[in-house]
Amino acid sequence: MKSITVFCASSFGTEKIYEEQAVALGKTLAQQNIQLIYGGANVGLMGAVADGALNAGGTVIGVLPDFLRSKEIAHKGLTELILVESMHERKTKMNDLCDGVIALPGGFGTLEELFEMLTWAQLGLHKKPIAILNVNGYYDALLELLKTMTEKGLLKEANQKMLLVSPDIDDLLNQMKNYTPPAVGKWINKEEV
Repeated sequence: MKSITVFCASSFGTEKIYEEQAVALGKTLAQQNIQLIYGGANVGLMGAVADGALNAGGTVIGVLPDFLRSKEIAHKGLTELILVESMHERKTKMNDLCDGVIALPGGFGTLEELFEMLTWAQLGLHKKPIAILNVNGYYDALLELLKTMTEKGLLKEANQKMLLVSPDIDDLLNQMKNYTPPAVGKWINKEEV
C-alpha cells in the first residue's frame, strides 16, 4: 500500500486521545512510507493527522473544495493541496489517489465518506481495504448497528466483514495489507434471509 485516505473530524472532540491517535496515525504512515491523502484542512483531527505525517517526514496530499479554502482552513504546509469544486468531487479524487481508507473519530461527514467508500466496495467499484481505527471504543455503537443490520437480513455478513476494525494502528495496517475483498454481490435474496 502506497497511499491511504484518512477520513476524520474537523474538530478535536472531547477526549485528548482522539488527537493523540490522529497524530500517531500520521506519524506511522510516514514511517512506513505510506502517503497520506486527507481532506486538506488544518483544523481538528484533520490537521492533527496531517501534522503527524508531515513532522515525521511524510508525504501529505490534501483534497479541499474551493469553497472551504475561502474559510481559511486550508493547511499551508502540505506536500500538495488539490482544489476541487464539490464535496463529491473531493471524495472521488481521494478514492482515485488511495490504496485504502481509514476512518478516525468524526461526525456526519466522516460517516458519509466512510459509508460511501463501503457502498462503492459492496457494488464492486473498487476492492480497497476500508478500516476504522476504533479509538477508545468510539465506534462501538456503530459496529453493533452493523451486526443488527446483518442479523436482520439487510446486510450480508461478507459485506459486513469488509469493514476492518482495530483500536491499534499497527494491527489495523496489517489487516489492510492482508485484505482480500469478498467475492459476493450486494443483493440479498429472500432465500438467504
